[in-house]
Amino acid sequence: MTTDTRSERAWRARKSIAMLACGALAAGGLTAVGVAALAPGTANASSHREAPLISGQPQLDNTDVYAFVSPDSPNTTTIIANWLPFQEPAGGPNFFPFAKDARYDIHIDNDGDAKDDLIYRYTFNDHRKNEHTFLYNTGVVKSLYDDTLNFTQTYNIELIQLKHGKEVSTYQLAKNVPVAPSNVGKASMPHYQTLRDQAVKHLNGGVKTFAGQADDSFFLDLRVFDLLYGADLSEVGNDTLKGYNVNTIALQVPTSQIRQSKKQPIVGIYSTTSRQNAYGDWTQVSRLGMPLVNEVVNPLKDKDKFNASSPENDADFLKNVTEPELPKLIEGIYKIKAPAEPRNDLVSVFLTGVKDLNQPPNVTPSEMLRLNTSIKPVKNPKRLGVLDGDNAGFPNGRRLTDDVIDIALQVVEGALLGEKVDLSDGVDANDKDFEKKFPYVALPHSGSDPRSGGAETKSSGLSGSMTSFAASWNNDTLMMVSAASGAAVALLVGGGMVWLRSRRRAGSGSWMN
Repeated sequence: MTTDTRSERAWRARKSIAMLACGALAAGGLTAVGVAALAPGTANASSHREAPLISGQPQLDNTDVYAFVSPDSPNTTTIIANWLPFQEPAGGPNFFPFAKDARYDIHIDNDGDAKDDLIYRYTFNDHRKNEHTFLYNTGVVKSLYDDTLNFTQTYNIELIQLKHGKEVSTYQLAKNVPVAPSNVGKASMPHYQTLRDQAVKHLNGGVKTFAGQADDSFFLDLRVFDLLYGADLSEVGNDTLKGYNVNTIALQVPTSQIRQSKKQPIVGIYSTTSRQNAYGDWTQVSRLGMPLVNEVVNPLKDKDKFNASSPENDADFLKNVTEPELPKLIEGIYKIKAPAEPRNDLVSVFLTGVKDLNQPPNVTPSEMLRLNTSIKPVKNPKRLGVLDGDNAGFPNGRRLTDDVIDIALQVVEGALLGEKVDLSDGVDANDKDFEKKFPYVALPHSGSDPRSGGAETKSSGLSGSMTSFAASWNNDTLMMVSAASGAAVALLVGGGMVWLRSRRRAGSGSWMN
């Protein structure tokens, strides 16, 4: 962002009303009433905390789904699904495990009938080496298998095959695979990359899997809830999710295993979470395919219903797509005329896939990411994906680098109808570089690094003695310290603005090149 001059501040002040439109986008397009009373940590992003019920169950909350042809292995498809949003890296002592009473499912529809053909099911188990301490780790962790990593998780993967949505077979794809731990800090985990690498497992049939903590891959400015920036608009364009982590499941499979055939290479992909109740029954509580659908397309009355629903029933939500609320909000504030309804152009993006790009034959309209696996990855991805002529990007699947906020804003305002409206939230890339190899997501932020980039607080009087003391700990010491510290810990514990900018460029990229 350029240096804030007086003239720029004056211009921004005159444009401050524009922020309300993007505030509506960030908050689910529902209401601007009471916005200033909310704190930044309660903000929504993609599908972070997007529905009333799931916001109280963060371990089960799907945040984003990505699906793309693997750039370094183009005969495979990579699927990434994230859960448990807004993880403060230093949030110990329990940090951020997957739920052990949940099913984390990745669904594949390879014929366009809105019914599952494959489900990859992840389930997790907890393990503790020493229950006489509150510590997540009892020393430096150099390996996933170190005794000093006190709390660990493992997971199993089942591959469920279905026909017309009915289960026909189940195969155990993997058992007792280790989870990459939360990144406690550089003193505890000085070489976290080693732990990440050890958590990547190669399975039979050319499959790779990973589960563990990662940087939140989604990027956008969502500071609408910070009291309208206190009238200081110089902060716009900041990545609100910078410094936060999520829990990631990543799966890479040979494309031939998930597509119907070479002639029909388009697959639909979405993720769900189900929770087991006291009677042993399973209830679906979260669902996510396309980003922002349950955020800004569905109104409040439909959000929990959508999370519990299946794609084959998505006709229930059709009106939310054909008569969307967001363009009307933007028109009321910006005086940018909303495209005429019904919005069949949005149906192609959110429900059927785009004809001649990623729409399967005889498709049943339903919400999921649709990926044409025959389109090879490009060397230099364009952040606006298909809108900028890069057909390997969103909404043909979704890559980590795709700027879905800018794409969605432009599409909602009629990009597919020939409108040359260039809208942006001012954040064009993630705060951390993505990896070049599977699982591609960036390493999680460390608990010893300040999340907001401020200066670290140091105490010269304690640091040296505490370091030497910690180095002399053994199991007996840990038990004593744990018992003595428990009461002290209990006492201690007890005691947006999204910037919408309109840049009209000559020769705007077309939907199809």
